[in-house]
Amino acid sequence: MSLTWLEPSPIAPPDELIAAAGHPLVAAALWRRGITTPDAARAFLDPDAYAPADPFDLPDMTQAVARIRRAIADREQIAVWGDFDVDGQTATALLVEGLTALRAQVAWHIPDRLSEGHGVHLPALSGLIDRGARVLVTCDTGIDAYSAIDYAKERGVDTIVTDHHQLPETLPNAAAIIHPLRLSDDHPMRTLPGVGAAFQLIRALARSMEADPALIDRLVDLVALGIVADVALQTGDTRYWLQRGLRQMRATLRPGLAALAETAALGTSGLNEGHIGFVLAPRLNAAGRLDDAAVGVELLLADNVDAARTIALRLESLNAQRRLLCDQIEGAAEAQIAADSSMRSADILVLHGPEWHAGVVGIVANRLVERYNVPVILLASPPGEEARGSARSVAGVNITTVLAANAHLLTGYGGHTMAAGLRLKPENIGRLRRALGRTVHSMRGEVTPGTLTVDIETQIPAVALDLVAALEQLAPFGPGNPPVVLAIRDLRLRDARTVGRDGAHRALTVENATGDSLKVMWWDSAALPLPDDGFDLACTVRASDYKGVRRVEVEYVDSQSGRVTSSAVRIEVVDHRRDPDPEGALLALDGAQVFREGGDPAAGVNRLELQPGETLALWTTPPDRAVLRAILDVAQPRAVHVFAIDPAFPDADSFLRRLLGLAKYALQNKDGVTDWEALASAMAATERCVALGLAVLEATGALRLSNNSTYVVRLEPGTGDVALNAGKIRAKLESALAECRAFRSHLHQTSSLDALFRR
Repeated sequence: MSLTWLEPSPIAPPDELIAAAGHPLVAAALWRRGITTPDAARAFLDPDAYAPADPFDLPDMTQAVARIRRAIADREQIAVWGDFDVDGQTATALLVEGLTALRAQVAWHIPDRLSEGHGVHLPALSGLIDRGARVLVTCDTGIDAYSAIDYAKERGVDTIVTDHHQLPETLPNAAAIIHPLRLSDDHPMRTLPGVGAAFQLIRALARSMEADPALIDRLVDLVALGIVADVALQTGDTRYWLQRGLRQMRATLRPGLAALAETAALGTSGLNEGHIGFVLAPRLNAAGRLDDAAVGVELLLADNVDAARTIALRLESLNAQRRLLCDQIEGAAEAQIAADSSMRSADILVLHGPEWHAGVVGIVANRLVERYNVPVILLASPPGEEARGSARSVAGVNITTVLAANAHLLTGYGGHTMAAGLRLKPENIGRLRRALGRTVHSMRGEVTPGTLTVDIETQIPAVALDLVAALEQLAPFGPGNPPVVLAIRDLRLRDARTVGRDGAHRALTVENATGDSLKVMWWDSAALPLPDDGFDLACTVRASDYKGVRRVEVEYVDSQSGRVTSSAVRIEVVDHRRDPDPEGALLALDGAQVFREGGDPAAGVNRLELQPGETLALWTTPPDRAVLRAILDVAQPRAVHVFAIDPAFPDADSFLRRLLGLAKYALQNKDGVTDWEALASAMAATERCVALGLAVLEATGALRLSNNSTYVVRLEPGTGDVALNAGKIRAKLESALAECRAFRSHLHQTSSLDALFRR
């Protein structure tokens, strides 16, 4: 779905704002975000320059603190009732840990997603009261729990609600309701998620009891985790506590998070909001989606890493199941979109499937929101049952308000601005789709779905670490503070290759008219059309420390037709393909860098070891055109001597034997950790061949893959069990190897060798 670009304003920020921001581009981005004074800029960029709001600003806070203090003094049991997503898990853990540190007697409960659902349920609540609870504290839930709160009151139990979901017209009859939406629209705490509301209660209680301030420092990591996981609007105090929490996490991870990071092969010194959103939070969410969210709380409350490792491994297994389910649902959802062209221009996507798992549809909905930039609702609709699902939204569309406007078609709903859950009769799905489309169309905000705000226009040579370091001052990014979008004009596509275990992503190389090139990662793009030559690129940038080397990573956001003019850089090509003495010809080359893979590593350099140089000897043939282009990009030669000797491993059996040997070496010497590029280089193959080869080895029980990312592969010993689809996966491997052989054959035989080496 194409986007309309909102171009950057030509207005230059004032000098005093540039001085406060430390960089003109940072100042320009702040200006466009409405941060126009030096003091506001400093407070936004540096949490030490920001003063958080008083927790007693929240209505009913005084009453809540007084009731909990009385419970602590009288040794009454306090029951914490949480929710099963990460916001609920972190809020539960935060209240349990905070109240326990303040000497309270605490019990806790989280409902099961599938058997109970959101909210406070009487059977489990009755059990808590029977076991001695005298005060009920809800977190990330409770604002509409009328009957449960009345029942608790009848049994002599006072309820304190901490929640952030949309306020109903009538509040429940609780002893206190701590809710950010009860504040004024411009209050800095108004955007706090559920864990933020719970945290303010502990802040107020700790101050009232003159507790050690270190307690608050110990809890801010949970606040940060919940803020990112719940996609909270990062303004005011929400941004401040996220900054504080990330700082705490980089210094010291609590044992449960340390174990979770370890199983995910995640380094934590440079931990950022992306690591929370894409590595830590999904693993915690997997517990609530497929098992019992209490497992996630137990992990967060674990007091040592050894105790946490068993739980973390369980979550890792659940997360692997979650990924498989999400991929299946995403594929089915994309098929529905492809089959109905009207969906490509819809104001909201409403999709359903009878076999979809209700616990994971929200994740897929979020992926589709990012891809199509419109609100998305995905529903699990098993025959004979209610349809249940999740909604995710975009800036300018309050999805809970949209659902409220069509409540007559629903049997239940609840949520907040960007996310919600809903239930309805299956026969109403079509009516709901049409009604929601009309509602969304009529209520779009100033920045409507289908638009992209471009912050800065720049050129390829400027995309360097110093620029990234400046822009990263604006982090953490998220709703309310999106990543800075750069526009780079007049480009052409040099090459594109699929990457990742399943080939779902693309690595692009783009270049401008003068030959400057840039590598760009385009996530989840394998099925999407490539841009035509002559395009403008919208992208985001960040720094990574992959393999200990700090580098710029560029991510594709969008592209549109540009005004490119291109020119090819010619390389002198010397053909040795039919030389009667190729070894002698190679020895005669003085100072040439020799590319050689699949044989003696001492006889040349592989694709990872190449350096810029005047002369390149291509002894072995690269596996495909994309690897050849990457070799030329790195080596930047003026002359290439082409020998084009085929490397080893020509068939699937020999390929798999060699790959299994490398896998066993990684298991024995590297704790099973390696990376796609290194394996592909050692195998003289494409990353796709390696990914399929590992998949074959996994399907035949020789090894097991876990914690894989775009770069890193983590291997574990196999179970010996042979999967039913092992033959199909092997057939895909044989096809991929055949493609490599076809390219090598072409390079060895073509009479138009020069055309392959133009840059």
